[in-house]
Amino acid sequence: MAMRTQRMPVSVLALVTTFTLAACGSESGSGAASGDSGDGSGTVRTEPALTGVHWNVSSLTVGGKKRTAPAGAHVEIGPGGKATGSLGCNRFTADVRVDGSAVTVGQGTTTEMACADDVQEFEDAMGRAFRGTLEAAVTGRGDARTLTLTTAQGDSIALRSEPPAALTGTAWKVSGLHTGGVASSLPEGTKDEARLTFGEDGTVEGNLGCNSFHGKAAVSGSTITFGPLASTRKMCPGGAMELERALLGAMKGETTYTIAHRTLSLTAKGGEGLDATAPPAGH
Repeated sequence: MAMRTQRMPVSVLALVTTFTLAACGSESGSGAASGDSGDGSGTVRTEPALTGVHWNVSSLTVGGKKRTAPAGAHVEIGPGGKATGSLGCNRFTADVRVDGSAVTVGQGTTTEMACADDVQEFEDAMGRAFRGTLEAAVTGRGDARTLTLTTAQGDSIALRSEPPAALTGTAWKVSGLHTGGVASSLPEGTKDEARLTFGEDGTVEGNLGCNSFHGKAAVSGSTITFGPLASTRKMCPGGAMELERALLGAMKGETTYTIAHRTLSLTAKGGEGLDATAPPAGH
């Protein structure tokens, strides 16, 4: 797929900022006091509770044409009138202000990474569509909520809430490597091959990119201590063997780990590490 570098228009920030906006209003408890209609539908009429939620962008509808959002596009609303997230390629941060259910766009910044053409087209469409005042509405409850942001012209963006992943019981797919804090991509031809799952009984199993493995993995606080890992001994292509060596170096002895929503980062004492992602909730 063709790639090109393009600065994300400020209007895209408007979109992102928009999300934050709706989140910064005062939020109260459940029921009618928080804007619930009280009819059991779960529809929130004013000042929807958006903070502390990971919102995945589902789609954008402009002029009656619906576009599916790129994988990874999301918005997270934090304290202090700030929103952060990704539109599928470039990351953003933005200021926001909210007045009831009306969202007003503030200032923000974005990265300027090269994006695949279809992803860039989506980001550009978001920039053209999300400007000025938007109306925010949330339906559903708990981890099954949807957010709709609508412009005065009737264009809209649809988002859905997604819960964080747990370390154990999650089928983590290895998405990258890092050494000494420097990130690197997976060897060519090994994408989507390596995975690992931690059990509640202190075990770990999965695939190193070619050979399957299993062993002990004792979790304590923010550390995971790996015992010797046993694996099959198939002959593998060069890239797969390179990945296998890197993963065995990352899963050796005492390691530290962090989970940011649905992304796992694991680092051994020697500096070798891996990054992995959880599948979408419900999959």
